[in-house]
Amino acid sequence: RGGAAAAAKMEVKTSLLDNMIGVGDMVLLEPLSEDSFLENLRNRFDHNEIYTYIGSVVISVNPYRSLPIFTPEKVEEYRNRNFYELSPHIYALADEAYRSLRDQDKDQCILITGESGAGKTEASKLVMSYVAAVCGKGQEVNKVKEQLLQSNPVLEAFGNAKTVRNDNSSRFGKYMDIEFDFKGDPLGGVISNYLLEKSRVVKQPRGERNFHIFYQLLSGASEDTLKKLKLGRDFSKYNYLSLDSATVNGLDDAANFRTVRNAMQIVGFMEDEVQSVLELVAAVLKLGNIEFKPESRCNGFDESRVKDKNDLKEMCELLGIEQSVLERAFSYRTVEAKMEKVSTTLNVAQAYYARDALAKNLYSRLFSWLVTRINESIKAQAKTRHKVMGVLDIYGFEIFEDNSFEQFIINYCNEKLQQIFIELTLREEQEEYVREGIEWTNIEYFNNAIICDLIENNQNGILAMLDEECLRPGTVTDDTFLDKLNTVCAEHQHFESRLSKNSKFLTDHSLPHSCFRIQHYAGKVLYRVEGFVDKNNDLLYRDLSQAMYKANHSLIKQLFPEGNPAKVNLKRPPTAGFQFKASVGTLMRNLQTKNPNYIRCIKPNDKKAAHIFTESLVRHQVRYLGLMENVRVRRAGYAFRQPYEPCLERYKMLCKQTWPHWRGPAREGVEVLMADLQVPAEELSYGRSKIFIRNPRTLFFLEERRRQCLQDLATLIQKIYRGWKCRTQFLLLKKSQVVVAAWYRRFAQQKKYQKIKSATIMVQSFTRGWKARKLLRELKYQKRCEEAVTTIAAFWHGTQVRREYRKFFRANAGRKIYDFTIQRIMQKYFLGLKKNMPSMSPIDKNWPARPYLFLDGAHRELRRIFHHWRCKKYRSQFTEEKKAVYEEKLEASEIFKDKKALYPSSVSQPFKGDYLEISKNPKYQKLHSAVDEKVLLADVVNKINRANGKGAARIFLLTKNSFVLADQKTGQVKASVPLPDLTSVSVSTQSDGFFALKLKEGSASAAKGDFLLSSEHLIEIITKLHRTGGTSADREQLNIDISDEFLVQFKQDKVCVKFIQGGPKNGNSVSCKRKNNRLLEVSVPTTA
Repeated sequence: RGGAAAAAKMEVKTSLLDNMIGVGDMVLLEPLSEDSFLENLRNRFDHNEIYTYIGSVVISVNPYRSLPIFTPEKVEEYRNRNFYELSPHIYALADEAYRSLRDQDKDQCILITGESGAGKTEASKLVMSYVAAVCGKGQEVNKVKEQLLQSNPVLEAFGNAKTVRNDNSSRFGKYMDIEFDFKGDPLGGVISNYLLEKSRVVKQPRGERNFHIFYQLLSGASEDTLKKLKLGRDFSKYNYLSLDSATVNGLDDAANFRTVRNAMQIVGFMEDEVQSVLELVAAVLKLGNIEFKPESRCNGFDESRVKDKNDLKEMCELLGIEQSVLERAFSYRTVEAKMEKVSTTLNVAQAYYARDALAKNLYSRLFSWLVTRINESIKAQAKTRHKVMGVLDIYGFEIFEDNSFEQFIINYCNEKLQQIFIELTLREEQEEYVREGIEWTNIEYFNNAIICDLIENNQNGILAMLDEECLRPGTVTDDTFLDKLNTVCAEHQHFESRLSKNSKFLTDHSLPHSCFRIQHYAGKVLYRVEGFVDKNNDLLYRDLSQAMYKANHSLIKQLFPEGNPAKVNLKRPPTAGFQFKASVGTLMRNLQTKNPNYIRCIKPNDKKAAHIFTESLVRHQVRYLGLMENVRVRRAGYAFRQPYEPCLERYKMLCKQTWPHWRGPAREGVEVLMADLQVPAEELSYGRSKIFIRNPRTLFFLEERRRQCLQDLATLIQKIYRGWKCRTQFLLLKKSQVVVAAWYRRFAQQKKYQKIKSATIMVQSFTRGWKARKLLRELKYQKRCEEAVTTIAAFWHGTQVRREYRKFFRANAGRKIYDFTIQRIMQKYFLGLKKNMPSMSPIDKNWPARPYLFLDGAHRELRRIFHHWRCKKYRSQFTEEKKAVYEEKLEASEIFKDKKALYPSSVSQPFKGDYLEISKNPKYQKLHSAVDEKVLLADVVNKINRANGKGAARIFLLTKNSFVLADQKTGQVKASVPLPDLTSVSVSTQSDGFFALKLKEGSASAAKGDFLLSSEHLIEIITKLHRTGGTSADREQLNIDISDEFLVQFKQDKVCVKFIQGGPKNGNSVSCKRKNNRLLEVSVPTTA
């Protein structure tokens, strides 16, 4: 039973034929036509099946959205599984290639083709990420994997751009060789790039952008970096950047710039190298802003001059080039021939051509340097032989409305790829037939070698004639090149031109005069010859190369080695076509040494939108990718092949002899199976390890029989299962009924016993209760009799006693009741007083009300005693210092309360005494040392001048025996008066701070007269003066005169000081004015 379960488990999803939507492998499509091919693709695309096979080739349709089929769980699902074991997926191809490389030591290559926007770059990323996920782990291996993966963001930033077909279109071909050790762990890699679209640097079609790096730099670089590069964030300032598509929805250039910087760091770029690369990018932008103006010369020719030299200056500063050298290179061209040099002027058009040529060469050489630098970082360090997996991501076949030189060489490359694809596919088929011992039958197919020869033939090929035309002396134009083609290629069956000798095209109006048409394997393509010669020449004037070489920039010298004057080479550099032809030849030789794996990418619509399948667009791609040709080549032999073991395991239920187990060899079981099914012998071939089925109808016949058999088996299994389930259910019910009956009988007997037991207990309880109640009644009766006797006796004794003492009780009853009542009232009074006692604050005047009039005297006395007691308790908490402060405050109250308007505001202010901190302040150190005694008060006062009534600031010091007036600024003592010489102090009744210190006549201190002073702390000063004078036994009490008019002795004259209420015009301040020689008037503001 366990073996059957395991077999059932293995049967689940073990072939792409299970649960298939449409046909998973186009080789099995029946009937095969272009319409059925497209319908099958559409059906699978609508059900989110974006991958379909053509044998071992994967067709990938871009879904333009994220699908949940690239998760780590999917990676594990396809890991180490047979190619046809699961539904079609790019992971299946990547796993097959990786396992072949690791286990069979076969070098692999994965060729990814398709037009822009079909998902080639994303497919290459998926392949690399899958290989990175399934290969080994370890610190060094992870580092290599991370560098290989992080090379993509760098190359995408510098080599990709937004086009009308794709927001992240690769504008270069990329081939990466990933090198592995014998364990299958990555060691490094080598990247080759092909045909960067450098014309995009200087001009972009409408709706497209320049390369990503320009926008990323301006959006994501810091302000400091942009300042160093002399750039601003505004795209509109740069002529080389198109503005209509500067920002792309869903593309965050700033975040991508940070990703690129981080990727460059991971790959191994040094910080100075990154800075040099950014400087060259900035220089290209600056180069595009250089404009020229014509300037007439005496010989009648126009010479170009730079209009605004600011951008030229900034570019030269970035690259370390002398401005005059580069400016001359834009105005003159030097032609060397043998020993002669001829210098000619450049007109404005030629200057713009030279500027754009320099920009294109500068950027393309920078891109090539980046690829070389990445290769240095990611190349394998070990010198031993490595296993290699190549990934080719290159342009697909291009057929535009206007096709030029770029489309010509791209399509030439695709012709070569198609040629090698057919050769390798047929070779793979042939090798499998030989390996399995199957007779090889020749397969008829279209061989495109004739088209490749038309283009690359060294004598009469189009590229050879283009090179010959570019190198010959005399006037060379695109028209002369076309004339040459018309002469040489006129009779070629795949070449068409209106002006050729072949008369059948003379009236073909779909063929313009300046064009020629080539019939490629994917269809006819019309090429416009305009620009062929210039683009093939790809000339950069030697003056510009030499100017670049003279730069003080380390990277520029590496990019323009031909500019070295010591190595002047008069030989013309190779043409673009020659270089591309050579690189394609190298690529083809490289691919032929490896086992190929193909991914054909298809774009479902031009709107870059999900769920849209445009049939005409897909049909066009199916044709130029040669997919129908691919299916026919695959089906020319045997449409389906499968190892004997899986085949027998899948179809064994169709024959009684092989079901459920076949004991002999698998091949014999398959032969018995096919013979029993009466499959014609011509439809089958038996190889050494596989069975080959010629027609898909035979496979579908087997699948249909299997499906019917599975349904019959499912019915049989259901019948047996239901019978087993019913029997099991019946036996379970029977067993359950016996158990339930036994338990019920037990329960019934238990319940009956409990009922009898409870009835017996109840009877017993009632009997015991009756007996207990009877005994209780007897005891209660006996007790009541005893209590009645005691009560009667007590009443009788009471009667006797009352008769005996009645005469004594009547004489004193009134007095005793009165005393008792008074006692209760007093007790209640004191308890109430205790509960309602007021707080311990001396100023709390609350006291409970007296309840009775006769307690009035005691009530008042208790209030007085309590107040005195709490005052005593309050005073006992005072320190000596605090006690002295309160004594001063009390004395101030006795002097000024209800006499001076200033007094109420001073009550809440504590008497501080030393307001100047004279002992601590170094400013008054000299003054403090001049006073021998302890300073009781130190404050700043104003000494009033009798001449004008204005005050001068003085320091007022009070000691135990004298007071001192000193200058506030210098600290010099102006007057020192002993306290015995002070007779009285005069103040007003108002809220001013004026006071007069009157001295004893005839004393030494009175020589200059009395002092009229003003202070904010008047109350404290006079209180301390009064208190200090009163504490000495040998001195008279200081007299305090409070009046709004008093006399002050100034030297020989007496002056009257009069205080009046000031009006609103005087403001809120006290003012003192001299009215005459005998009168000073002090205006005091009215208080609210």
